[in-house]
Amino acid sequence: MYKHIIRPILFSFNAETAHSLTFSMLTVLRNIPFARNVIRAMFRTDCSSLSKEVFGLKFKSPVGLAGGLDKNGDHYNELADFGFGLIEIGSLTPEPQDGNPKPRLFRVIRDRAIINRMGINNKGVQHAIANLKKRRPETIIAANISKNAKCSNEDAGKDYEKAFTAMYDHVDMFVVNVSCPNVTGLTNLQDVTFLSGITDRLLEERSRRKEYRPILIKLSPDIEFSQVDNIIDYAMKAGIDGVVAGNTTRSREGLTISREEIEKIGNGGMSGAPLYRKNLALVRHISEKTSGKMPIVGVGGIMSPEQAAEMLDAGASLIEICSGFIYEGPGLVKRINRHLADRTCTDRDRI
Repeated sequence: MYKHIIRPILFSFNAETAHSLTFSMLTVLRNIPFARNVIRAMFRTDCSSLSKEVFGLKFKSPVGLAGGLDKNGDHYNELADFGFGLIEIGSLTPEPQDGNPKPRLFRVIRDRAIINRMGINNKGVQHAIANLKKRRPETIIAANISKNAKCSNEDAGKDYEKAFTAMYDHVDMFVVNVSCPNVTGLTNLQDVTFLSGITDRLLEERSRRKEYRPILIKLSPDIEFSQVDNIIDYAMKAGIDGVVAGNTTRSREGLTISREEIEKIGNGGMSGAPLYRKNLALVRHISEKTSGKMPIVGVGGIMSPEQAAEMLDAGASLIEICSGFIYEGPGLVKRINRHLADRTCTDRDRI
């Protein structure tokens, strides 16, 4: 039904309007008695062997929703009803920001890709905190945090610390976004000199807390493996808990549309199917370099259950989807979970 009815309707609107409409529908479902029960019954796969313990947290499913969809933490519970074991909210900044001028979100339907230059538009951490207080999370929540665009790279550590400190008591784990290509200079923060100045602050703040919150670094697929190695070496020594591999790419490799069409869209980070092999290689490289000792969340271009399994086999502890959720619909989560369950689940495991 999604591909033949719902998606054509949504895709008749521009991408950002369709996103708003989707979230409006989730708000409606939230307020219809028993609607969420029906969604859970339709989409969840219950198999005890699907659950995984990573970072000291127990995930009901290894399939998560990547950051960028539920930017403000408005619908994490409704989204979890589709079978996600992890919802990553954000990116969230200390103060609200509007992001880049519209239009800033584009579909490349033929290639099942999305190009965005949103600029980390969000309502700020306090809006998300208010939601988290109002509606208790029913799944693992990761806060993807970043700096405000007006904050210089030299002062970035202060902004990340503000977001981290504010969110600490309200989420289960953190993803430090230093790799979004849509905020000027942000990817430069992947340089270990800048990166350590950010994460050392967060690690120090965490050391003063009673509760332990895992901290992950979100890496770009565009950096050289030599730089990835430097980051991983630092992360393992410093006590960073894992990495998210990866983010969107500035590359347009894999697109089959014309150069003129690409130029018409303009700048932005690309996600979706063309990115899959690049991010799979990144996951495999990190896993091999660390001998599997560094937990990895593999994300980028996963469009099928087989690709999800391949990403896990390459060394990912968990996976996330976003563009696949948009192009393939919520049924993709169920198909992935069923595929993974069929590999490991016995009749006795099914609950």
